Amino acid sequence: MNVKKFTAPTSREALRKVREALGEDAVILSNKNVDGRVEILAMDDSTLGAIAPEASKAKMLDSELRFNPQVSQSKTRSDASMLVGLQHNSDAAHNPNDVAQMMNEIRSMRAILENKISEISWINTQQREPRKSELMREMLATGFSASLARHLIDKLPATEQTNNGLDWIKSVLTRNLSTISNESEILEKGGVYALVGPTGVGKTTTTAKLAARCVMRHGPSKLALITTDGYRIGAYEQLRIYGKILGVMVHSVKDEADLRIALAELKNKHTVLIDTVGVSQRDKMVTEQVAMLSGSGLDVKRLLCLNATSTGETLSEVVRAYAGAGLSGCILTKLDEAATIGGALDIAIRQKLNIYYVASGQRVPEDLHVANKQYLVDRAFKLKRETSAFKLQNEELPLLMAHTGLQGISLEVSLG
Repeated sequence: MNVKKFTAPTSREALRKVREALGEDAVILSNKNVDGRVEILAMDDSTLGAIAPEASKAKMLDSELRFNPQVSQSKTRSDASMLVGLQHNSDAAHNPNDVAQMMNEIRSMRAILENKISEISWINTQQREPRKSELMREMLATGFSASLARHLIDKLPATEQTNNGLDWIKSVLTRNLSTISNESEILEKGGVYALVGPTGVGKTTTTAKLAARCVMRHGPSKLALITTDGYRIGAYEQLRIYGKILGVMVHSVKDEADLRIALAELKNKHTVLIDTVGVSQRDKMVTEQVAMLSGSGLDVKRLLCLNATSTGETLSEVVRAYAGAGLSGCILTKLDEAATIGGALDIAIRQKLNIYYVASGQRVPEDLHVANKQYLVDRAFKLKRETSAFKLQNEELPLLMAHTGLQGISLEVSLG
């Protein structure tokens, strides 16, 4: 493979060198910064057809995809893989000392081909099935990830395409959301529950809301409150005020030994709620907090508070950091402040988190509700993002889909 490397201080100068050496039709294989300089790998467009007869076949496939939407994508991917495989065998035979570099070039070629094929496939989808394109934009506007949206659009039955299609998507999302059926999950069973999560997600207020519900059900004598937040100024005082209003004693602990002692003294309580210190998901203290709760000697069920206003990427980091040996479930907070909630629901579905409650305000205990999955999905689509700066246009969808993988998604799509 006649691949040439060009380096220059700037991208403009590097591209000028490519044009001078290979002409205007040069194929750019990669463009990256190396030690403060721009490095471009490129090859002559004519070389692509001269490498092997299969290169012409790849170009025919590209043309066939453009003008014949019925071409199978899997067939195209297979032929593209065969092309790069033949290129590798041919080049390695002629350059046995440069196999590593050749493999990198082949991977770059494969990525370019597959992205291009995927992009063309979505262009054809838009032309053949414009409703799929509309549904994709609809899901992205609600905050759902591109990978989940693509997975559902690919699974959309042909019978649903003639109808709205959105009702089917909502049904699948609802089926894959996990929620508690009623409050007996906590209020009747009782036990020790720790509310965990990053700073500012509303753990203390949510703890107070839960405490009020427990008191209304069983009375103040059956409930105990514990706080591990010795870092935030006024954290203990805030919970103590709530406890005083409810007639419940609040205990403060500093470490695992304190927690063991406190839980041993409170073993006769029906329900114990632990308000933990807020820690960034990237702080090593998260691991220490998980270890403290796990080593308390009792079955402490951890409920992760997820801020509905956060992006999907941020929530994904939070779940990975706080997962530990496993979470009992989650509580969606700040629902009233979120412009979109698709990202939060996406993470709950992807991570198979059981949603206990949703919090939508500061009032105690009124602004805490048992999670209703049908309501949450309907609300997600009602809160569609309409801001033009964040709204995807038709021509932007293929480029987005070309770089979207489907790894790590397992959905139950059968509605029978």
